[in-house]
Amino acid sequence: MKWMQFFTPVSSITWEEANRLMAADSPSPAVLLDVRQPQEYAAGHMPGARLIPIGELDGRLSELQPEQPVIVY
Repeated sequence: MKWMQFFTPVSSITWEEANRLMAADSPSPAVLLDVRQPQEYAAGHMPGARLIPIGELDGRLSELQPEQPVIVY
């Protein structure tokens, strides 16, 4: 799958590390990306998260900025 090439393999990060990456004063704040289904997103999601279901990710990569960190859940 082409979308798998977009992500650099990383270890899990802590909530504190995620908050630091998403901080407004960060040079390039991270995008919080929810890859679940729309009904799961509607039932509850993290504030500020963008929804791109995993099945649509390959066709919607252009919506993400390559230079901006992405936190996927």
